[in-house]
Amino acid sequence: MKYQPLAPEQLYHDCDESQFTFTSTEELEDRAEIVGQSRALEAIDFGIGIQHKGYNLYLAGSHGLGKYTAVRQVLDKRVVTEPVPSDWCYVNNFEHPYRPQTLQLPPGHGQHLQQDMAQLVEDLVSALRAAFQSEEYRARAQEISDEFEAQGEEALSELAEQAQKEGILLLRTPAGYTLAPAKDSQPMGPEDFEELSEGEKKRIQELVEKFSEKLKETVRKIPTWRRESRARFKALEEEVTQATVEQPFEELQQKYSNLPQVMDYLQAVKQDMVENVNDFVSTEQSEAPFAETRQEKRSGKFRRYQVNVLVDNSDCRGAPVIYEDNPTYQNLVGRLEHIARLGTLQTDFTLIKPGALHRANGGYLILDARKVLTRPFAWEGLKRVLQSQEIRLESLEQMLSLASTISLEPAPIPLDVKVVLTGERVLYYLLKEYDPEFNLLFKVTADFSEDFDRSPEGAQRYAHFIGNMARQGKLRPLDRQGVVRVIEHSARVVGDGEKLSLHMEGLKNLLQEADYFAGKAASNTIGIDHVQQAIDAKIRRSDQLRERVYQEILRETLLIDTEGTEVAQVNGLSVLQLGDFAFGRPSRITATAFLGEGQVVDIERETELGGPIHSKGVLILSSYLAHRYAQDCPLFLSASLVFEQSYGMVEGDSASVAELCALLSALAKVPIRQSLAVTGSVNQRGVVQAIGGVNEKIEGFFDVCRARGLDGEQGVIIPRANVKHLMLRHDVVAAAEKGQFRVYPVDTVDEVLELLTGMDAGIPDSQGHYPEGTVNGRVQARLKEFSHLRQQFGKPLSRNEGDGGVTREQ
Repeated sequence: MKYQPLAPEQLYHDCDESQFTFTSTEELEDRAEIVGQSRALEAIDFGIGIQHKGYNLYLAGSHGLGKYTAVRQVLDKRVVTEPVPSDWCYVNNFEHPYRPQTLQLPPGHGQHLQQDMAQLVEDLVSALRAAFQSEEYRARAQEISDEFEAQGEEALSELAEQAQKEGILLLRTPAGYTLAPAKDSQPMGPEDFEELSEGEKKRIQELVEKFSEKLKETVRKIPTWRRESRARFKALEEEVTQATVEQPFEELQQKYSNLPQVMDYLQAVKQDMVENVNDFVSTEQSEAPFAETRQEKRSGKFRRYQVNVLVDNSDCRGAPVIYEDNPTYQNLVGRLEHIARLGTLQTDFTLIKPGALHRANGGYLILDARKVLTRPFAWEGLKRVLQSQEIRLESLEQMLSLASTISLEPAPIPLDVKVVLTGERVLYYLLKEYDPEFNLLFKVTADFSEDFDRSPEGAQRYAHFIGNMARQGKLRPLDRQGVVRVIEHSARVVGDGEKLSLHMEGLKNLLQEADYFAGKAASNTIGIDHVQQAIDAKIRRSDQLRERVYQEILRETLLIDTEGTEVAQVNGLSVLQLGDFAFGRPSRITATAFLGEGQVVDIERETELGGPIHSKGVLILSSYLAHRYAQDCPLFLSASLVFEQSYGMVEGDSASVAELCALLSALAKVPIRQSLAVTGSVNQRGVVQAIGGVNEKIEGFFDVCRARGLDGEQGVIIPRANVKHLMLRHDVVAAAEKGQFRVYPVDTVDEVLELLTGMDAGIPDSQGHYPEGTVNGRVQARLKEFSHLRQQFGKPLSRNEGDGGVTREQ
């Protein structure tokens, strides 16, 4: 035969078991390496190492490549050599309570300060109550009170003596003090006063008025004396308070003497306690002043002395590495909680809660790009924080102007963090294109590879990688044949016999499922049979639709011929992708050709069922026809192409060779073998180009042919460029070994035509004419016939005026 099918060994790139010397992966040393991602690891190392603004990282690649595992492995090695970041606390601002202050403390000191302040308040509650109930304080307070009373009594007594010398008595009544004339040291009665002479009455009235003014002056001095008394009481309270709190504060100040911020805070606390000592004296002693007792809920007198430890790094052994699984706005930048009390919402600095940026401050924050972009306001909030390099807590209600109530304005916290985004490549390029701030904030890209070369060295490294993954997952070790089967399946997954897949998630799933079957078989190792069982079981769980499609083909509901010949009808091959499962489906492609204006109609496109790539492939067919057959004459051809019984979107150009052969068959009226299926794309010069999904397409046609009975005539024509991608199922390879099924590689459309028709395609002479009796010769002749017909029917018409008829000019 002119064309030879591929040899069975070309249909499956097997792994040479003899290259491995181990019996099982248990013998392999544990290599802590990430296989095949050297470029991405270099980018990660650069992005982490450079310490300038905006050099955050974006890890680009499809899901399951191990982006998080890789960056976490790099970071875990690095952070142990980096310093532990500071603790951050919020404390009360005694001058402006709605503007809480921050304290930056050495690691672990935040928790200590919180405990020290709690203990301080607890101690002072007891100490101050005891101090103000002591005999010394009571005696001194009583002395001040007695002095105040004595001062008033002395002034009134002096006034009374002066008045009495003048014959006027100072009397104390329930309503206050009054003056009255005296008679025999007793108040003079009205009758006695009326018996006095007018001169005497006048004299007494003048004396009463005189002493009334002096009495008013004395009474007016009483508030002043009372204020002086209160000032003395206040001074006494401050003196007692100062003496009581001095020692506890002195101990704290010595403990935190090297922290100026804490020293300033303690001084402010001390001043506030002295000024508000009544809060301590009037509060009943409790075992825990910070506990949520009824009294504490009602008054909250001591909450202002609490220390809100926002970030506690006491347990860190280096810089923190934080992964936030739910990166909402509040989970990133923090939130301000509220407590419902008596029908109102109340808040204070103790209800400030940290976000992921707080916890990662001084270290690294890992986020999923898609999750950040889909959470409302999270992306904008993250960019604002990275630009300003500070975490400013602002509620969404304030941002959106939805709340007008008074809220807190916590002091911002300086930010020093390296953000690592993980996501698909399409998100990266969309952000690069449409978000100008993205380029300023994420300057380093780590592009993860989907596969790597299947060289002998690569196979050895992959075997170690499989062994490491089994150990990390606490799975049974794999024997040598099990490793070989995993490697071969990895090549099949990536769709290339010369590559190996780097999708860690898929490999981990395969090993876990194989371990399950090994356990059912009571095996100590995972062997080739267990790996194959896992592969078959996964296909079985997913292939119901494939089975139904093949059933409909066998029942001739979907029309596919696998024997005989037909004009303008070719078996094309397509792939249906269902999540992570794909299978090939044969499709009947038909064409019609007739006289026209040089237009090839793509029915899929006209019905909006064809994608742009498929439409491009059809347009290339028109260019191919004009280039090859219409160099010296116009192309007066109209044609139509269609995927028969296709009710969904058709995309891709892998059927363009089949469509071209169907069209050429319609023009040449040459029948095409239905026992062969065709896949491949074509360029304007007739060169057959590589396509995707070649394994699934071949297996799809094979399954239909096998169900109807293999006769040795069936096969698939594929681009020669796809031979290196072949990793066909073993049953397909076995059929090829027996000569029951064939796979033909081709380079040009002419080769496809000769295989499909059994006729020579024909080689043009120096003038571009093809020999008669060849496929191309018959196509060229048919197109010239169309040209002559178009010229004949295209001549202008003239009217025969004698009989009124119409004749065509010859």
